[in-house]
Amino acid sequence: MVFLGGLGEIGRNCMAIELGGGPSGDGADRSILLIDCGLMFPDPDMHGIDLVLPDFTYLRENASRIVAVVATHGHEDHVGALQYLLREISVPIYGSALTLGLARNRIEEAGLLGRTELRPVLDGERVTIGPFDIEFIPVTHSVPHAHAVAVHTGQGVILHTGDFKLDLTPVDGRRTDLARIGEIAKREGVRVLLCDSTNAESAGHAPSETNVGSVLRSIFAECKGRRVITASFASHLHRIQQIADAAIESGRVVATLGMSIRKNVQLGIDLGIIHIPASKLVDIEDIDRLAPGEVCVISTGSQGEPMSALALLARGENKFVKLSDHDTVILSSHAIPGNESNVNRVLDGLLRAGAQVVHSGVRDVHATGHAQADDIKTYLSIAQPDWFVPVHGEYRHLVANAELGVTMGVPRDRVLVCSDGDVLRIDRAGVEVAGRVPAGYLYVDGIVGDVGMGVLRDRKILASEGVVVVVVTVDAKSGAIVTGPEIITRGWVYAPEAEDLLDECAENVREAIHQAFKDQDTLDIENLQRVVRRAAGRFVSDRTRRRPMIVPVVMET
Repeated sequence: MVFLGGLGEIGRNCMAIELGGGPSGDGADRSILLIDCGLMFPDPDMHGIDLVLPDFTYLRENASRIVAVVATHGHEDHVGALQYLLREISVPIYGSALTLGLARNRIEEAGLLGRTELRPVLDGERVTIGPFDIEFIPVTHSVPHAHAVAVHTGQGVILHTGDFKLDLTPVDGRRTDLARIGEIAKREGVRVLLCDSTNAESAGHAPSETNVGSVLRSIFAECKGRRVITASFASHLHRIQQIADAAIESGRVVATLGMSIRKNVQLGIDLGIIHIPASKLVDIEDIDRLAPGEVCVISTGSQGEPMSALALLARGENKFVKLSDHDTVILSSHAIPGNESNVNRVLDGLLRAGAQVVHSGVRDVHATGHAQADDIKTYLSIAQPDWFVPVHGEYRHLVANAELGVTMGVPRDRVLVCSDGDVLRIDRAGVEVAGRVPAGYLYVDGIVGDVGMGVLRDRKILASEGVVVVVVTVDAKSGAIVTGPEIITRGWVYAPEAEDLLDECAENVREAIHQAFKDQDTLDIENLQRVVRRAAGRFVSDRTRRRPMIVPVVMET
């Protein structure tokens, strides 16, 4: 098992299982199955970065051995990087019809449908892919039709929970199939359990999704005569269904705002997952013809994405909807770690526009899609794994999940807290860490591979310290300064208010150039740039105790 992402972070969920291999252990005859290939949203200090992907180096080097990708469910942190992987590798993808439908949207946008074959599977279906014997076990999650994956091997069953919760009253009645998991545990035994760790620190049981529906109905009933605008994950079709049900029950029609939610609602209707009468679904352009109390808008942007429909709405820039004090906005979601500031900014914008805002901090308008501590313990008690590997979460989540494993009777030396890049070998002797593979971040800024660590480091310096550009023209033969030095700065000091400081910096550079030519008769451009950079950098550091980026621009005559 090779972990390429998702351990010690929220997102980038991606791992490979290799099967086979002779005594030489060179891996040349091992087949590779990839479980999920997700993306991660950038941290605030990743300036200008759009997305973060798994490092595909290992997969690219072993492309001929990859037989398929298995997608556990349709969230972006599990399937969002598939369109980038397909640029490197042509491979079939297995998953539920909805999972593949959600992934297909992005793959089609990238023009890469010809690089893959989407192969839908049913709940409980067992398929053979190359040497792999894989079973798809239904689980409940915040996106419908999610699966756990059981890989039946000669070394026992590797059970990957996917993202899951134990909801006894799900919206569609499709529960996590604990009975099948128990049957596998009893008949074959679970050799290794890979378990979702996202909510391992949260005590108790995850609340049912249907609880949100009753809260939504009460809020809609309180909003008579007011327009209701809701925001949710575009993939959370059960939440969208409950919003639509509450809206229709209160005498409203439903309109979608945002491309992704419009596509997903249509996909859900086509697959029979969402049920909204055609007469109750209207175009967003037609809502102004209706009274506010007759309208419910379901929007994207619950995570405060700057260009999302809800963010544009909060800034007064949405071309379809303008907020007023007759609007109630319901954020039926919870901020992904790292997105809090974006969400808060949108909340402030909505309130400034006069809208009434309801979010999970004031009403129970959201329920997590991930198992909490008691749910995980229940799962462990049924699966009874020989070995336990927490996955999917920040490091503290993995550690908390590991402790749950020990609590439920897994020997501590058989609970493995791994990191991205770790390789686990499973054989008759047991499970052990057997090496490392590249598993760094691949940054996306417009196009894949456009940004490396050097560029990102420069951006951090520019963002925190600013830049100082020193422009000077020098006679290469005599060493005389023809023009300059001119000091141009952004983010270090405000130039119009610091002329004396800039003049002093220029004088220091001038003296350094003269001294350099005294020490040597001739200097090439590269050496002159080094002299200028050192002189300006030393002055800036001594006078302001700051370290902006120094950019020397030296020209010869």
